[in-house]
Amino acid sequence: AVGMFLRLLSDVRWRAANPKWRRTTCCRRSTSSTAEPHPVSLPAQAQVVICGGGIMGTSVAYHLSKMGWKDIVLLEQGRLAAGTTRFCAGIVSTARHASIELKMADYSNKLYQQLEQETGVNTGYTKTGSISLAQTQDRLISLKRIASSLNVMGIPCEIITPKQVAQLHPLINIHDLVGAMYVPEDALVSSANVSLALATAASRNGVQIHERTSVNHVSIQKGRVTGVETDRGQIQCQYFVNCAGQWAYELGHSGEEPVNIPLHACEHFYLLTHPLKEPLASNLPTVVDPDGRIYIRSWQGGILSGGFEKNPKPLFTEGRNQLEIQNLQEDWDHFEPLLSALLRRMPELEALQIMQLVNCPESFTPDMRCIMGESPTVQGYFVLAGMNSAGISYGGGAGKYLAEWMVNGYPSENVWPLDLKRFGTLQSSRTFLRHRVMEVMPLMCDLKVPRWDFQTGRQLRTSPLYDRLDAQGARWMEKHGFERVKYFVPPGKDLLDLDQSKTFYKPDWFDIVGSEVKCCKEAVCVIDMSSFTKFEISSTGDQALESLQYLFSNDLDVPVGHVVHTGMLNEKGGYENDCSIARLSKRSFFMISPTDQQVHCWAWLKNRLPNDSNLTMEDVTWKYTALNLIGPRAVDVLSELSYAPMTPEHFPSLFCKEMSVGYANGIRVMSITHTGEPGFMLYIPIEYALHVYNEVMNMGQKYGIRNAGYYALRSLRIEKFFAFWGQDLDAFTTPMECGREFQVKLEKGMQFVGQEALLEQKQNGVYKRFTMFILEDHDTDTDLWPWWGEPIFRNGRYVGKTTSSAYSYSLERHVCLGFVHHFDEKTGEELVVTTDFINQGEYEIDIAGQRFQAKAKLYPFSSLFTHRRRKDEVELSGYQRE
Repeated sequence: AVGMFLRLLSDVRWRAANPKWRRTTCCRRSTSSTAEPHPVSLPAQAQVVICGGGIMGTSVAYHLSKMGWKDIVLLEQGRLAAGTTRFCAGIVSTARHASIELKMADYSNKLYQQLEQETGVNTGYTKTGSISLAQTQDRLISLKRIASSLNVMGIPCEIITPKQVAQLHPLINIHDLVGAMYVPEDALVSSANVSLALATAASRNGVQIHERTSVNHVSIQKGRVTGVETDRGQIQCQYFVNCAGQWAYELGHSGEEPVNIPLHACEHFYLLTHPLKEPLASNLPTVVDPDGRIYIRSWQGGILSGGFEKNPKPLFTEGRNQLEIQNLQEDWDHFEPLLSALLRRMPELEALQIMQLVNCPESFTPDMRCIMGESPTVQGYFVLAGMNSAGISYGGGAGKYLAEWMVNGYPSENVWPLDLKRFGTLQSSRTFLRHRVMEVMPLMCDLKVPRWDFQTGRQLRTSPLYDRLDAQGARWMEKHGFERVKYFVPPGKDLLDLDQSKTFYKPDWFDIVGSEVKCCKEAVCVIDMSSFTKFEISSTGDQALESLQYLFSNDLDVPVGHVVHTGMLNEKGGYENDCSIARLSKRSFFMISPTDQQVHCWAWLKNRLPNDSNLTMEDVTWKYTALNLIGPRAVDVLSELSYAPMTPEHFPSLFCKEMSVGYANGIRVMSITHTGEPGFMLYIPIEYALHVYNEVMNMGQKYGIRNAGYYALRSLRIEKFFAFWGQDLDAFTTPMECGREFQVKLEKGMQFVGQEALLEQKQNGVYKRFTMFILEDHDTDTDLWPWWGEPIFRNGRYVGKTTSSAYSYSLERHVCLGFVHHFDEKTGEELVVTTDFINQGEYEIDIAGQRFQAKAKLYPFSSLFTHRRRKDEVELSGYQRE
């Protein structure tokens, strides 16, 4: 077994005989048991200290040193690459659903391909290609969606038939397959050797590497990293990077100020076999059989095969400090379903002799995406961990993006889906993490259709109205731990059918959401939107106004009672947040942001607001229940409940006023609905929430009131061309690129963050443009639906991707929103996107490989065209700004 591990897992003994390593690293492990364990003392200070010598830590060190940072110390509590990296299956796969993960994996593949030439260290890189199998039509649709993304990224990929699968891999049983996806550029590597190659290159660039050195805790003063306490002494530093893998959670909580890193380990099993009679070629394609929950690769003439079982075994919930991960207990009973799936897929292996069942820990996160970025509570504390069994695929790209983040202040791509700040403290409960990873690990193979929801860790954050809405048929989804209503099941509907409805086609809730949308347009609906992030910012003098004027792009020096839509921009003019701010008084402001902005926005503002005791910011999200009254009769309901005129003459658009509703006082009423429809947002102190809701519903009966959910809201806002942060807007999107110039006041009398970038765009033009697409030859009943991430083609050339999509019940067509780029046909250089460029193109939207014609517009339909009419009566020329 020991000999096998030396061959499989690339033990690091080679370094003892490697003169390059002796010259370039400051600390190496001697093979003699009597040798001095720490021949070189730690430096007293460094710019950066990285904890963890696996693929993540060495990748960060490598990329930081490449970018010119040299004063770096990497600490490893055991030996380099002796943790989870050592046990990694070594499969580099670019077949990923999320665009950012796909880009990370593609970069990693290209990096590993040239790493041996750069460093002289054999990485075992072998280009094998990969085959992802589909046993069902839904699985094949999922693969086709991935293939569309890969192809437009320039990554070769094709959907193939079962017969072609057999030609590529003769051992595969194809009798139950409907198709597969072949990615010829995917590869295999020795994960430990890749890590050692990265360490070698980093060391040559000046990075100091110290093994057998444990980090006890991180020193923090005034919210900033100041140093690291190790078992060998202190190191003062400006930046600390937690790449401790499965120990990242414990390390985060060991500091003077806890840093929450929500991940949890599970046991992960794979088996190794002796060589076949005719040994398998090393370049045979890797096989992924998600419906069988297994992966298979060639290994030394035999195979390595593991998977993601339905009943995973969490590890170390109580915490445990194990220096180097040894092979955990074999459990053949537990592995049996995966072994059976392997033998069904490759029956010829029945007589093959198994060498060993390997059991090693893998870290998983609450949403199956890795964790990177700076802590929201401690400046200079960065994290890269929680790879969900894809560490080697992501290692190169993730290390690159984090290094860019540290050096430049931002990465070169939108990494919000991976940002540590997408989580709050609520996701750091060990009980929550244990239960969630038991769901996450099987989901690695489960078919993920649009709008699926996690089932564990639910009912964690709820509105005071939760039980009341639940009793009326609410169906729930979760956002940032908060329960939000998708739609309401009418009495008499089959609840079980709706709960189990999973499809890429027209969903079972179609008519339900349609009736909610109709009510919003013709009568009045109530949507509980309590999950929105809510801050109050106030001061004793003008500090609040002056600070917010600098941090936000619109002019906030408006009369008391007015509401301003504005962006919170970065230096490049991109949206860090998109919000509404009401001026409550001369010195007090009420800020409403998207649900998942709670941690990110707080950290952004906290780090940029002046440290002034006369200026206060309070998170009041939990203090207010928010009800959205949407529809033309909302004004009648609210007028009767408040005994106050609510018509536009008395209560103009974008206005805010404290009112009484029923018996309750202090209700903040705003004439805004986030949909473009008429109505009001009510921000209600939570103790009054149930009373106000009951009053609204009772009074609204005569006006046809009903409950509605977020699916109706999505349909309404998309047909009105409203962009939402986190879906359409991100840190790389500016107001100029999405038609929001009117929310920017370039001449408001003082500078604001992002102003220079916006002035430059105003003068030179933009390189992408937010565009609305109406599908023309798409059959809602029989064709695949667009959801998001679909490639956009203009005159047959790829120009961008959709960011969100919904069926418009008014237009009776699908509407997609997305960004259009303009690339030079010869050089590929990005060019300015003009209005003429948008209007003069012929467009198609690619849905799982099938293209549908679409009409592109830069403005939403005017009200003249938004009432229901037959498809053939709709003219797509009647757009104007609303």
